[in-house]
Amino acid sequence: MANQNPPSIPISNSETTITNPTKNFSANMIIQKVKTNLVLHSKWGELNGAMGDLGTYIPIVLSLTLSKNLNLGTTLIFTGVYNILTGVIYGVPMPVQPMKSIAAEALSDTTFGVPEIMAAGILTSVAVFLLGATGLMQLVYKFIPLSVVRGIQLAQGLSFALTAVKYVRKMQDLPKSKALGPRPWFGLDGLVLAIVCVCFIVIVNGAGESENHHRCCNGEENGEKKRTSRVRRIVFSLPSAFIIFVLGVILAFIKKPNVVHEIKFGPSSIELVKFTKQAWKKGFVKGTIPQLPLTILNSVIAVCKLSKDLFPEKDFSVTSLSVTVGLMNFVGCWFGAMPCCHGAGGLAGQYKFGGRSGGCVALLGAAKLVLGLVLGTSLAHILKMFPVGILGVLLLFAGIELAMCARDMNSKEDSFVTLVCTAVSLVGSSAALGFLVGMVVYLLLKLRSWTKDKP
Repeated sequence: MANQNPPSIPISNSETTITNPTKNFSANMIIQKVKTNLVLHSKWGELNGAMGDLGTYIPIVLSLTLSKNLNLGTTLIFTGVYNILTGVIYGVPMPVQPMKSIAAEALSDTTFGVPEIMAAGILTSVAVFLLGATGLMQLVYKFIPLSVVRGIQLAQGLSFALTAVKYVRKMQDLPKSKALGPRPWFGLDGLVLAIVCVCFIVIVNGAGESENHHRCCNGEENGEKKRTSRVRRIVFSLPSAFIIFVLGVILAFIKKPNVVHEIKFGPSSIELVKFTKQAWKKGFVKGTIPQLPLTILNSVIAVCKLSKDLFPEKDFSVTSLSVTVGLMNFVGCWFGAMPCCHGAGGLAGQYKFGGRSGGCVALLGAAKLVLGLVLGTSLAHILKMFPVGILGVLLLFAGIELAMCARDMNSKEDSFVTLVCTAVSLVGSSAALGFLVGMVVYLLLKLRSWTKDKP
């Protein structure tokens, strides 16, 4: 049985790395490339990995749907298409996530409505697209030290983990982003349920290490050991995140059985968003300015570095990532789809749960597309009943996986820069501020080393 929890250390696939750049592209080559990028390394593993990004996607999109009348059906359709296309292009579980800074501003400001959200997304995407198309993003990527990138990743991972713990410990009002009080121990969304889910994922997935050492390969082993080995293989290959997500859906229907009467079949109406001059201005000032540094650092630079770490046999560039982030929102935002980008946290979460190919996000995209066309915005009635504690569990492991990227900071100097960058990012609630302080500290340490070594 194929193990859906492969080792954390990526294994190169020689079939995907051997390319001949002198060959002219043909239809057959393109078809073969698409097949290679969408191949499922492990059916259950890829399906399980597709669930790894839902801990951030569902709370943000559901909150904006309930509080700002975001068109959930349109958002599902467009993000589903984005997922499929990114899977085809990159051949890895490249995530599609809502732009978090814009979402945070919309949830905290009652006057920041759908037109402002879409204007902010369009302007952010235009800026990122131009940086990539002109080659400036590649220049920025070359000069940013790894220790600063790791600091941004560690801060984002810890931020996810802290938010996840808050989801588990406290009852949540997602539309208002407020905690309502301690979560009860028992119930359909109680602490016991969340703790059991955490234990289940740890038992099945472990810390992401290879499970091969658990298997008995000795041909002379007795029958009892063979049975034990077979049980372990079955347990370690279970799609843990998928099982937990299905459990959450079942519990949502149990909590409110008559929710089926609130479901309306068919896609939501897709309409052009009407923009005003004030919407463009407010979207730029309150949405684009705080979102742009986060998109550049976490959605392009950190994703590019993490992708190369996880998939060294693949070829990634900040230019292509910038262009896809820009193109994703050039169409969708005009029709009310939530502005999206890539995200290091989503990539780490999908990899944690077994995603290894573009087929992982293509499956997720197909599911979004079907739900958007069949249920539309009425899906919000079901998601509203989904246990928030389970969302917190999925988000917790995605955050931890992203934070663990900083484990390769072996020297004291690199660790110092990484931790300073992380501390400032978390306390200041700004990746841009953490990046700026991290760069200053890095340059000061280099200057100190230069003056110290100079005769």
